[in-house]
Amino acid sequence: MRAEQLATAVDTDPRYSGIARLREETRFYDAVIDEIDGRRIRVGEHWLTDWASCNYLGFDLEPQIIGAVEEQLRRWGTHPSWSRMLGNPRLYPVIEERLAALLGAQDTLVLPTITQIHLSVIPALAGEGTILIDSRAHKTIWDGCVFARAQGATLARFRTLDELADRLAEATTSPILVCMDGVNSMTGNIPDVRRYLDLCRAHGAVLYIDDAHGFGVIGARSEDETSPYGTTGNSIIRYCGESYDDVVLVGGFSKAYSSLLAFLALPTVLKNRLKSAAAPYLYSGPSPTASLATVLAGFDVNAERGDKLRAELHRMSMRVLNHVRGLGVFTPNTDDTPIIELPIALDRDLVEVSELLWERGLFVTLAPYPGVPRDQVGFRVQVTAANTDEQIDELNAVIGELAAAGVFQEAREGSAS
Repeated sequence: MRAEQLATAVDTDPRYSGIARLREETRFYDAVIDEIDGRRIRVGEHWLTDWASCNYLGFDLEPQIIGAVEEQLRRWGTHPSWSRMLGNPRLYPVIEERLAALLGAQDTLVLPTITQIHLSVIPALAGEGTILIDSRAHKTIWDGCVFARAQGATLARFRTLDELADRLAEATTSPILVCMDGVNSMTGNIPDVRRYLDLCRAHGAVLYIDDAHGFGVIGARSEDETSPYGTTGNSIIRYCGESYDDVVLVGGFSKAYSSLLAFLALPTVLKNRLKSAAAPYLYSGPSPTASLATVLAGFDVNAERGDKLRAELHRMSMRVLNHVRGLGVFTPNTDDTPIIELPIALDRDLVEVSELLWERGLFVTLAPYPGVPRDQVGFRVQVTAANTDEQIDELNAVIGELAAAGVFQEAREGSAS
């Protein structure tokens, strides 16, 4: 009975009301997927095209990567379940060395998930100092900052670079940690990292940046790049032509590399400190062998043909974005990444829109209030290198149908069109 009362308290909490309604009235939440066929999924007897996947490079379906798992399973078993503080399969240091080389960072530390990193590393870095967090930052970053505040840190939000400059000037405790997204998980946009870093360096602050959706997609710019995403997919710091001075970069393999593993790029001295200060290194179970194996195989595929995959990803993303902009439909995506958010008109109901999407065979990520502000309620599609041109045609046709029915917000002055 008391557990049921707790459930009622959660359901009536306004923070979860939008999600609770979608769970009750749509088929997009808690869906049980019975089968996949490329980027098609089957729920019961209903087939849909998957636009909710974050497997941007299509590594989840790559035969070379799938084929690499068995050898490592036979060598290490399904789950080498030592605490990493006690023992590491050779897979771990190999991954960290190859990752550091790819990123051009001094060192890296891999842990199971980004959520674990934020909850453990942000408090360890901040201590009783100051944390300034971008108001658009991911919920898991905010959770880590709140945990740090409970342990003595001072916490404040900022919305603009000017506001960050004011907050930095007002900070009275150190260290100072500025926390933000890299490629934003909803808008798909890329922040001007150089300007943030200039501010941080001028005030003795460290920039803590979560590039979960950028790693594997964007990378260092060069004259021979195959697409505007840059080369190698080595993340936002290299994409913006910056160094790792005064930076802690957080990223994950669960998006572009389709593997359960996450990382920090950081100085070796800080890595060694976090091995004892960040709880997951000692207390959390490690990633399964299959995930470690697919990360290593993913490095190989990325080196062999990653830029070709990114070029194809950019081409298909632009097919959708050009169609959306040509219809006069608003999307906050101005940087042409594969994350395409489509807010609906304020007088439209997301549940009704979701039903039409389901019937048209599109599986998307719904964005309800209060998870997003009211003027951003809508849905998000993520293009991957495993999608086909035929699927892009189908998606664009449905977007056109919804636009003709007045479902979307109109493009705003100054937005891409």
